[in-house]
Amino acid sequence: MPFKKRAMYAIAAAPILAAMVLFLLSPARYGACVLEGISLWASCVLPATFPFLFLTALLTRGTLYDRAAGKAAPFFSKLFRVSGAGGCAAILSALSGYPVGARTTLDLSLSGQISYEERFRVACLASTTGPMFLVGAVGGGMFSSPSLGWLMLACHYFGVFFVCFLLRFTGSPQKSVAAPAQKRGNALYDSLYSSVISILCVGGSIALFYAFSQMVLDLLPPIPPYAEGAVRGLFEMTAGCKVFSAAPSPFALAGCVFLTTFGGLCVLVQQLAFLSQAGIRTGRFIAVKLVQAILAGGICYLLGMWIL
Repeated sequence: MPFKKRAMYAIAAAPILAAMVLFLLSPARYGACVLEGISLWASCVLPATFPFLFLTALLTRGTLYDRAAGKAAPFFSKLFRVSGAGGCAAILSALSGYPVGARTTLDLSLSGQISYEERFRVACLASTTGPMFLVGAVGGGMFSSPSLGWLMLACHYFGVFFVCFLLRFTGSPQKSVAAPAQKRGNALYDSLYSSVISILCVGGSIALFYAFSQMVLDLLPPIPPYAEGAVRGLFEMTAGCKVFSAAPSPFALAGCVFLTTFGGLCVLVQQLAFLSQAGIRTGRFIAVKLVQAILAGGICYLLGMWIL
């Protein structure tokens, strides 16, 4: 094996080995962090996300989705160069939040309802949080101001959709035409089974990255609250937003919007678990998410300076 390849494997293995050592050295501490992550998933994510995962999976297997996609096709084709089915995936994502859009993108890819050429644009377009998180959990719950939640949500949507509008000028010039849908035999069972597996994967990623963020903080010297929020948020966005909300300011609002739009490693892993099966390139997707997050956070900071 070439030296360069061995070095890359060693670099990739180092954080994994370090995490294993830390777990062995302090099993009680980090086991408690895993439990906190599971508690967060069970109390906030599971009741809010699982029904949407099941309902969207069932919806995409029915004729109603096909009809809605046909109606939406002209609008989404002109604005984002995606089919109506892909546009409806974006609507479901905007209403439901992560990782419903990624899961819907995979379902549409497997059933042939979106073409190969448009999959990446659909994946980036259907990668949003929903009002329940930014308005309810962050705005109302953390900042005690639903109106600030709506401001953050508007900036979040703007960052995602504007970058996706620019993406319409990339890729193959051919027009995206969705293939005929291939309906599955037992839609109810398939939807329930896949939704259960999906929500368990979401819970596992939240629990692990919740613990990983604490490991990183334990290895660092004492850092300012905003830096701690950034570290926690880059692993698990909910924990980062909670730290930022302790001292409301334009920078805190922008930090929450940046973390929510980028998603952090936890949300990225959840999305890529589905999108990789649809042939989406990981590096390119993460790069687009970073641009969306910078734009959304910058807009929120400017508006926050005017409002606060």
